[in-house]
Amino acid sequence: MRRKKSLFITFEGIEGSGKSYQARKLFKKVKKMKLPVLYTREPGGSKSAESIRNLILNGKKDKFNNLTDTLLYLAARNEHVEKKIKKAIKDNKIIICDRFIDSTYAYQIDNKKVTKKLIDYLHKIILGRIRPDMTFVLKLNLKKSFQRLKKRKKLNRYDKLSKKFYTNAQNIFLKNAKLNSKRFKVLDTSKDTKDTEKEIYKKFIELI
Repeated sequence: MRRKKSLFITFEGIEGSGKSYQARKLFKKVKKMKLPVLYTREPGGSKSAESIRNLILNGKKDKFNNLTDTLLYLAARNEHVEKKIKKAIKDNKIIICDRFIDSTYAYQIDNKKVTKKLIDYLHKIILGRIRPDMTFVLKLNLKKSFQRLKKRKKLNRYDKLSKKFYTNAQNIFLKNAKLNSKRFKVLDTSKDTKDTEKEIYKKFIELI
């Protein structure tokens, strides 16, 4: 039987890595197990945060100053945490989230050069002690990433960035995963197989 407390599971990776697909797959499996589960995403996840998401992702890739862009992400996170995450934790739900704090470190700090001190300070206010229990980082070669992006009917601002940007972001995900192997699980999604899905489910069962 699952321990009587919430679990917070996040999926991270660059565009085209399959994180949204795998997050939904895990959600459906957990739901079939009749366990209390919530699927959510960032930016977004609550009605107000989704409004901010639309503002962030639509338009030209250089639409906002880097600091403005980051503050909008954190505003969306605050709404998400206040309106959805805290309640799910209180209700002892399994939370499956497509992107969370690790995307901020990979995208905003290391790529957009926003000061880490500012983000850490705001996270302390927004999150308190809330942190993921397990994070799946999905990696892939950049050629495969761009192939998958070309198949999308509609691209957002973050689907239009450079190869250098995605390379840097993926390297940060992998670096942070190496520093905290207890929380992070790295899986290669370069090949379109069901092995990733099976491995994620296996790790989930071990966690509960």
